[in-house]
Amino acid sequence: MSRLYPERPFLAASVAVFRDGRVLLAQRMGGAGAGQYSLPGGMVELGERLEDAALRELQEETGVSARLAGMVDYVEVIVRDADDRVRNHAAVIVFAGHWQAGEGETGPEAGDIRWVDPFAPGDLPMTRGLADVLAKAAQVMSSQRMNGQGG
Repeated sequence: MSRLYPERPFLAASVAVFRDGRVLLAQRMGGAGAGQYSLPGGMVELGERLEDAALRELQEETGVSARLAGMVDYVEVIVRDADDRVRNHAAVIVFAGHWQAGEGETGPEAGDIRWVDPFAPGDLPMTRGLADVLAKAAQVMSSQRMNGQGG
């Protein structure tokens, strides 16, 4: 099924990777939100667990590996065209994670990589709702540290 004008929503997963109090953002190179900064992520493959999809997409897009800390939220991406037809529709499950390795590399899916303050990411063009997701992800990481589970 095509991602453009689909018959049903797609399922995707992404991850907010934290390193030294900063979170990794990648500039999207295609699809909905092209040119905007967002969390690395992508479509879940048939038979793939959400957590595995988030980590796979992170590695494929940025060369970074992480250990997941927990689920943060879900985001619904619904883009309509001028005729009000649904052009794109995805449900994205967002995780937070601890950086393990990799500096972040640009490529066909990530035109730029930035490690930013999750509460003050600057004036980057970001996908809708990303600022709220970053704050929630930082809270997940903070509560994990307070419970002695950080890493």
